[in-house]
Amino acid sequence: MNPKTSAVSISQIGQIAVNVHDLERAVAFYQETLGMKLLFQVPKMAFFDCSGVRIMLALPETAEFDHHASVIYYKVADLTGAHAALSQCGVKFESPPHLVAPMPDHDLWMAFFRDSEGNLLGLMSEVPKGKGFA
Repeated sequence: MNPKTSAVSISQIGQIAVNVHDLERAVAFYQETLGMKLLFQVPKMAFFDCSGVRIMLALPETAEFDHHASVIYYKVADLTGAHAALSQCGVKFESPPHLVAPMPDHDLWMAFFRDSEGNLLGLMSEVPKGKGFA
């Protein structure tokens, strides 16, 4: 087998785990503030649907797993509107929406905020050239 070729082809995210310290507070933030659909909740965990990707909020089982999550970037069509709506809900952004990368056919805009547990999250919008800021 060629060392650069794998017999496995991973092409879809099934679930992302996000550590929390107050599960009820985090469930309220993801459900009420971010508007995600709660799938189900069990002791120490809650599961949400984000367009087919499952977001698992979980209390860390051991100290080894007690750390902030990796940055998750949520795609939005209207970054300005999402930023304004979340700001009105009390979400504190690290900075206003800003251009990250001008691409040949679109511009990549982002804004970063923290969830109720201190995890850094990003909103991203791919704005087609000529459409203006979204």
